[in-house]
Amino acid sequence: MELIKKYFPNLTEDQLLKFEKIEELYKDWNLKINVVSRKDIDELYLRHVLHSLSIAKVQSFKPGSKILDVGTGGGFPGIPLAILFPETQFHLVDSIGKKIKVVEEVVAGLDLKNVKVTNARVEEISGEYDFIVSRAVAAMPTFVHWVKGKIAKKSNHELKNGILYLKGGDLTVELREFPKATIYELPDYFEEEFFLTKKVVHLPLKYKK
Repeated sequence: MELIKKYFPNLTEDQLLKFEKIEELYKDWNLKINVVSRKDIDELYLRHVLHSLSIAKVQSFKPGSKILDVGTGGGFPGIPLAILFPETQFHLVDSIGKKIKVVEEVVAGLDLKNVKVTNARVEEISGEYDFIVSRAVAAMPTFVHWVKGKIAKKSNHELKNGILYLKGGDLTVELREFPKATIYELPDYFEEEFFLTKKVVHLPLKYKK
């Protein structure tokens, strides 16, 4: 929790309470349905919460904007971002029912009014979003194919509407066909060793009907 306060010092009392409650909720649910590995649950704030929030270091989301979290798993990066941006609408999607069950319970436990949760493949989701966020659920070409046509036409942020993707390692080959992708190295924002090879990739996507 100290890590969150260190990098996000201006949180409200309500946000701090929600971030504190996250650990208790995940530890409780992880005993019933294993969504986070044991090692990761012990370092939940570093490996999941702060990693999710790294997207906010690249782009803050404006009130009223819409964000789609694809392959949210246990609710990352969507749930931490939804706490950080309470006036932004988040739609968390995963095809695995037991994971979505945990996400629904955590969202209810945190009383997050700005989160919608859907058990489905992303191709089945309709609607348009300012940004699509995810944590390395597929190689970028596959991911781009999945989310085609889901980006809103009008950009309201500093970055153009598109994908904000949490990835690690060497992305040279994966991003070869995406010359417009920008890589943000997370060690530029965080000093912990965990972030050494971690990145946020921004890929602007054109609006398609």
